[in-house]
Amino acid sequence: MSQIYIEYIFKVAPLQPGTEILIAELGYAGFESFVETEEGVTAYIQKDEWNEAILETIDILNSEEFQIDYSHLEIAQVNWNSEWEKNFDPIEVDGKCTVRAPFHPKKSFEYEIVIEPKMSFGTGHHETTFMMLQFILENDFTGKTVLDMGCGTAVLAILAEMRGASKIEAIDIDEWCYENSVENTQRNNCKTITVELGDASLLPGRKYDSIIANINRNILLNDMETYQKSLNKGGTLYLSGFYNEDLPIITDCCNNLGMEFVENKEKNRWVAAKFVN
Repeated sequence: MSQIYIEYIFKVAPLQPGTEILIAELGYAGFESFVETEEGVTAYIQKDEWNEAILETIDILNSEEFQIDYSHLEIAQVNWNSEWEKNFDPIEVDGKCTVRAPFHPKKSFEYEIVIEPKMSFGTGHHETTFMMLQFILENDFTGKTVLDMGCGTAVLAILAEMRGASKIEAIDIDEWCYENSVENTQRNNCKTITVELGDASLLPGRKYDSIIANINRNILLNDMETYQKSLNKGGTLYLSGFYNEDLPIITDCCNNLGMEFVENKEKNRWVAAKFVN
């Protein structure tokens, strides 16, 4: 007998980081599969695990920062691989790097990363991840110690290892992201990446040549002093997860801590920026 699922269709504005936050909260509530759409996300939960009050624990639905509309219906068994194939295409970054799912055919690129996205943020499709991949491709990581903060799928840590980093620590506060990052580092035969569950409170006493943090503006601002103290002199800080109008406040925060702005990228109002300690 086929398992019955409840399908929720969410329309989210602004799309990011709204969709990212919503998926994380739905995961904790028991939703097990997600398909991101142009308007938001479609989420699935087994009917046996569902109840009428399931969304009462989803805090973002009550946030004034986001407008989220949704509907739901009962459906039969879903072919999840088919859903991924319809909604997740490989990406290519500057002709040098490709990020694909395991079911996509292999292509000839200098760097090929295989990611099983599941519920984690960081497939390379989002502008912020794409720009951070560009930064890693453009800069020398040979022999460097690296922190990937808020690692999501660990796609950035994986590329950093491929670019020659000698030791990488990938940290995320979300347990699903932690597990997904472990799987993805194993899938890509990584040797120098350690994945940890936690946040910036793990960092005191640690030092890195480069820190990569693709999170969101408020967390970046809150943790910036910790990042600065964790950077070696002359080390580089790569930040993303915020809009172009947020760049001045991010830059001021870094400047006040003694870090200098080097350059930034912009794509669809999203920004990634590089600073030197």
